[in-house]
Amino acid sequence: MKTIMLVFGTRPEAIKMCPLVKEFQKRTDVFNTIVCVTGQHREMLDQVLNIFDVKPDFDMNIMRQGQDLTDVTVRILTGMRDIFKTCKPDVVLVHGDTTTSTAASLAAFYAQIPVGHVEAGLRTHNIYSPWPEEMNRQITGRIAKYHFSPTLLSKKNLIEERVYGDIYITGNTVIDALHMVVDKLKNDKNLSLEKEKKLFNAGYDVSRLNNDKKLVLITGHRRENFGSGFIRMVTAMKDLSEKYKDVDFVYPMHLNPNVRKSIHEVFGENLKRPNFFFIEPLQYIEFVYLMEKSTIVLTDSGGIQEEAPALGKPVLVMRDTTERPEALAYGTVHLVGTDYDKIISEVSMLLEDIDAYDKMSKAVNPYGDGNACNRIVRILNDENVDQYKV
Repeated sequence: MKTIMLVFGTRPEAIKMCPLVKEFQKRTDVFNTIVCVTGQHREMLDQVLNIFDVKPDFDMNIMRQGQDLTDVTVRILTGMRDIFKTCKPDVVLVHGDTTTSTAASLAAFYAQIPVGHVEAGLRTHNIYSPWPEEMNRQITGRIAKYHFSPTLLSKKNLIEERVYGDIYITGNTVIDALHMVVDKLKNDKNLSLEKEKKLFNAGYDVSRLNNDKKLVLITGHRRENFGSGFIRMVTAMKDLSEKYKDVDFVYPMHLNPNVRKSIHEVFGENLKRPNFFFIEPLQYIEFVYLMEKSTIVLTDSGGIQEEAPALGKPVLVMRDTTERPEALAYGTVHLVGTDYDKIISEVSMLLEDIDAYDKMSKAVNPYGDGNACNRIVRILNDENVDQYKV
């Protein structure tokens, strides 16, 4: 029997790793599954764990007030070292591009434990954009023995870098997670009503969307946009809401004080507007519910570039680069950066031009079919490996 340890610490990681945990837990005949969380995003991480009913075996709870990336890295390294003294798995699985992933990978390397990298091979080839994620994923990619790439392009990136180990194309586990949640919402009316109530309590009444009312769903939190870039983004959002008074704009605000400071600089202390709704951060399942009802998603996030197109929602990315160029190639996302004029023009086009909207909303999503977790489990159990291997 193989012991598999899955390590993650942020909300995006948890969304993409929890379905994989559940898939491994179906195979108790061949896998001993251990879950370790770092708590890099404490509250938001716990919300996702509850949604998927995943209970960690180890919880490092690393977050401290005022710490920086060096502090986070050191705490994870020493914490993982101590965990490996009590439990030495056959494989450690990490996800994507977080500090948790890179530090856990390095700790596993020091303990000579093979690492599997889920969502491997994404690249912008600019180590400062996004920062620190691009370097995180490159470092993890040098350590990993098993590379689970979501697409052909991510596989190509790894081949060109001559990484150690084996590369497999699996699709992205975020689509697995999305399908699981959407199915729950569609098949459970009481659950949907509960989410509507939670959204109402958070500050947005979903019944406003009756009669084909349009909704622009917004997220923004990336470090590289803090300062003048964030001010431009928020100013564009404000002006768009005044230009399109019959369209609702909903922004679940990240907890980071830099995000909230910029919002208040542009909107003032009183954030109440007739058609602009600043609400507290949503749990994943409420966010998916709202995303499914949205018209456009305006974001600087990574994972949403994969999730929203799976629901037929055009995505405008408020970043200058993306490690998901497949989405650009397939036409499911457009880059608008923090350029005020570009944000205004692209949102306006999608709200006004039916043909432009249909072209994006009906484009094929390149990130998978919802079976990535099953493929990863089969690979680590040596089942029909050759069909996924490069």
